[in-house]
Amino acid sequence: EARDAHGPNMTLLSESEINSRITSMPEWSHDGSAICREFDRGDFVGAVAFVDSLVAPAEELGHHPDVSISWSKVTVRISTHSQGGITDADFELAARIDKLA
Repeated sequence: EARDAHGPNMTLLSESEINSRITSMPEWSHDGSAICREFDRGDFVGAVAFVDSLVAPAEELGHHPDVSISWSKVTVRISTHSQGGITDADFELAARIDKLA
């Protein structure tokens, strides 16, 4: 069972495991091989500041989201690229990002 240096399980989750976990995180959606959430930060400065706040948890976990900014909106897409899908590490990072929202 592969784990990164900080511990989250890097084994791919089944569709039923993903669907079960995503129901407890209603702001997030399951989109193919990733989980996604859009955040509206009010303006461009707020959006950039929010993206900057993602650096610490991403570095702590050694797991980095794909991020896009469209003026006030930040879209965060999380996937375990090395595994080709969704793992516990993705949900751990999503939970940490939710605390920043």
